[in-house]
Amino acid sequence: MKSIRLSSFALVLLFAAAAYANPPQKTDIKFFMSPRSNVLTADVLRNLNEKCPGATIVLDSTKSDYMIEAIGWSGNYRFTLYKKGGEAVYSTQTVMLSNSVKNVCKYVTTHTASPEK
Repeated sequence: MKSIRLSSFALVLLFAAAAYANPPQKTDIKFFMSPRSNVLTADVLRNLNEKCPGATIVLDSTKSDYMIEAIGWSGNYRFTLYKKGGEAVYSTQTVMLSNSVKNVCKYVTTHTASPEK
């Protein structure tokens, strides 16, 4: 009985070590903030860091995967997401900024494994 427990424990440790050695890959997504946006880039970035690990905001639109147009104020946020080339692919309207960012991140991670360059 002890050998079964010891074997099970060793197996759990082996899987834990493998998971620790090979953590899930972060999705590196580069966003550009539209010049029309009136939501502060710092506020969007703070939420991106929490909701979309690996996502960044770049100043050069040619180096971005997507453009975010973030319009709104407390209690009414509207985000439109454009992929490279200018095609609008997603829009969301929420009460909280964090929910808008979460919705954009969910769209990007579920609909595009690797954004078009």
